[in-house]
Amino acid sequence: MKKLFLLLITAVSVNIAANAQTVINLDAARLLAVTNSQSLAQADVSIQRALLSERSHFYSLFPSITSRYSISADYLGTDRAGDPQFLNPLDTFKAGISLSMGYSLQLGGGDFIQRTINQISTERTRISALKEYFSVLDTVDRAYYTILKSIADLQSAESSLEAANRTLTVAQVRFNNGMMNQIDYLSAQADRESSENSRNQLQRALSLNMINLKDLIGVQGDLVLEPVDFDKYDEVLRRLAAISNEDADLLFMELWNIMTANNPDLRSAALSNQSAELTYTNSVRSRYAPSLSVSLGFGDILSYSSTDGFSGPSRYSGSISIGGTIPIEVWKETNWLESQRITRDNTLDSYSTTLRTSQNSLLSALYGILNQANTVLSSRRSLEIEENRYAGTMERYMLSQSSISDLGNASRSLANSRNSLNTANYNFLQSLSTLRSYCALDDEQRLIQVLLGN
Repeated sequence: MKKLFLLLITAVSVNIAANAQTVINLDAARLLAVTNSQSLAQADVSIQRALLSERSHFYSLFPSITSRYSISADYLGTDRAGDPQFLNPLDTFKAGISLSMGYSLQLGGGDFIQRTINQISTERTRISALKEYFSVLDTVDRAYYTILKSIADLQSAESSLEAANRTLTVAQVRFNNGMMNQIDYLSAQADRESSENSRNQLQRALSLNMINLKDLIGVQGDLVLEPVDFDKYDEVLRRLAAISNEDADLLFMELWNIMTANNPDLRSAALSNQSAELTYTNSVRSRYAPSLSVSLGFGDILSYSSTDGFSGPSRYSGSISIGGTIPIEVWKETNWLESQRITRDNTLDSYSTTLRTSQNSLLSALYGILNQANTVLSSRRSLEIEENRYAGTMERYMLSQSSISDLGNASRSLANSRNSLNTANYNFLQSLSTLRSYCALDDEQRLIQVLLGN
């Protein structure tokens, strides 16, 4: 997957590096986060190691072939009188190459079962990398949405500050003309100071959130995040907010089917279950099944000496053996078999627990997104009401028909409604991201189609 997007990622990275300020969307942020993730890089290394380990065991099923060579020459000997004498090494030079082959096999099929277990282990490593991939996506989604929410909250705070400035301007005129008491005037000043302080805090929070995102995607320089088009979620929001209990149950079953097929935790648990069964079978078979060994050897398949020249094979050997274990201490064997069975059953119990936990997590995520959809639509209606209320209160305040306290309450209610809608919008998007990760879907649009019942 990373290799598939490598060219796109490189293009985005070059574009960001070349510009002092770059607009980046969520898809580009995800790609950059995947590329920059050290945990995914480590997961890729783990996959390579698992593949090498699997191949190593597979190669062990082949016959082993060993070749050896030897070279010798004498430089010191004895003459007929028994005295030492130096020899010409070229006259005594000898060289040879030997070859031997061997093959061993468990007749119970344990070697091939172990190969299947190793393949399962490699697949689990791949699935672990897939889990980390979706974890990275969740992290960057959360960071991206946090920034957009901070921007929306900051815009709301700016609007509140502008309203507080207008209120204070009017209050200043009235106070100077003796039309407002000092308490109301000080209240307007306090509201203005409070609005400015809130704005400043949100600015600092936005800067910190931006730093976190840059670190996550490995980008330096200024970034401008492309905003979310909430209009494209209107259809799914209204469908989820109005969904019946029967349709919600059907939707849960559809999501559960997708989750069982794709979710890394469930797939890994299923493979662990399969591996436990095979390991139990293999441990029993390898304990009692006989093993077959075959060997074939040649002496020096090619040799050379300074006296005889080159010569072919000089010695041959070959053997076949079958051996096994006959259990006599039944009490020990029974205890050993029971321990192996308990290990297998414990893995099966863990699989059942994973299924129940995953069902509960999916159900919680589904109910969460249904509640968020209702909250978004309700917050929209509340904001519309508070905007009208504030406009009416401001108009009456300008006509001296409402007090500064009334206007302050209306302004705070409006700000709270804006913040509530911002929170609801981005909580919905985060819930959508969480649900997508549970189902292990790369494409958010695919999940939206499922939620729409298509």
